[in-house]
Amino acid sequence: MLPYQSCGLDRLFLLHLIDLNIGKEGLNNMGKTTAEKIFATHLVDEPFSGTKVLKLDVVLCHEITTPIAIDDLIVRGKDRVFDASRIKAVIDHVTPSKDSKTATQAKILRDWARRQGIKDFFDVGANGVCHALFPEKGFIRPGNTVIMGDSHTCTHGAFGAFAAGVGTTDLEVGILKGVCAFREPRSIRVNVNGQLPKGVYAKDVVLTLIGMIGVNGATDRVIEFRGSTIDAMTMESRMTLCNMAIEAGGTSGICMPDMTTVEYLWPFIQEEFASKEAALAEYQQWRSDDDAVYEQTIEIDASLLVPVATFNFKPDQVKAVTEFTDSRVDQIYLGSCTNGRLEDLRIAAQILKGRKLADNVRGILSPATPKIYRDAMKEGLIDIFLDAGFCVTNSTCGACLGMSNGVLADGEVCASTTNRNFNGRMGKGGMVHLMSPATAAATAVEGKIADPRKYL
Repeated sequence: MLPYQSCGLDRLFLLHLIDLNIGKEGLNNMGKTTAEKIFATHLVDEPFSGTKVLKLDVVLCHEITTPIAIDDLIVRGKDRVFDASRIKAVIDHVTPSKDSKTATQAKILRDWARRQGIKDFFDVGANGVCHALFPEKGFIRPGNTVIMGDSHTCTHGAFGAFAAGVGTTDLEVGILKGVCAFREPRSIRVNVNGQLPKGVYAKDVVLTLIGMIGVNGATDRVIEFRGSTIDAMTMESRMTLCNMAIEAGGTSGICMPDMTTVEYLWPFIQEEFASKEAALAEYQQWRSDDDAVYEQTIEIDASLLVPVATFNFKPDQVKAVTEFTDSRVDQIYLGSCTNGRLEDLRIAAQILKGRKLADNVRGILSPATPKIYRDAMKEGLIDIFLDAGFCVTNSTCGACLGMSNGVLADGEVCASTTNRNFNGRMGKGGMVHLMSPATAAATAVEGKIADPRKYL
């Protein structure tokens, strides 16, 4: 029995397998998905059948994966970049540096950014979690091609972009030449319709989906999120959905650009368009056509969803929070590129206001960017977390992958708003339960995995 079946989640979806054996001519006459449109407009070369070299709009970099590429380019006598204005860089995984090795990684990236004239470089004090900071700065637009040496680059597909995490070699080529090779992915359409019940959020939606299709269910595929539930979501929630596409094996997650997208980007694009309606008209070219072909279509009734969390050590091991009995935790972590945005802090603070951490747990909050931190202070949210007993840290990815600012000891358990629960992810011998900010806040109050609905 699959994990989600035990709590009735099998009622939430229908899976339709579409026969794609319609011939090349037939495919040429069909409409295109967003990913197919982006591939068609960015195609530079197809050296082998099915392998497409795309022109890149944005190359994102951080201090964990990029220094390797930088050092190799130097060794090869190719210490240059294709376009400094299209490269964005940040020190975000271990910041400030915790030892000589991480300081060296930061220095390599810092010196390279200065040497290459990369103006969009965010050092200590101005830095934040990459997949929250870069959208916040307006760097991602509908129709963009985006790469980074980070698996959760798929987050940026929330803007109607094709965004993918890549390996060091691909990143190196992207930095040098501004291109990257991909197999053109087929798309899986996920229709989510209806109103989300109280206590259910984007994190619950995507964890439920991963529980349905498994960690390999979307391998080499784009997950296209559609439906009235998605249309009603904020950009922050859409980024949460797309962020975890990789946990189902997806190359990217994509949402359709709409007025919500335009409103989010308006401070950065208002000089480019006469009106928001003009921007919307321009961006709608990237929406999938009505007759586009999908490899699968999945239907989810949002009204039947419940708060969920992971168990064991795979993101597809998911069950309703009501199925956890006395699942005690040692640490609560609120933050990351998945759920460290202002919306997430507001949700958690709503539950934590006037309440304290349970005696057996410690709480850590890492707002995803300095702006989020500042806005949370202005709204009084930071005081709520401090009054509850949380440690509020700077913006960093550190705890999420067990590098700093919240590493677990052997045998400890963390209720976390991050995106991975692999064995030892947040520290050797540690265990992680993934959940929404609301469920994490309720768990903080009770000291064990708890249902947030009773506090809302």
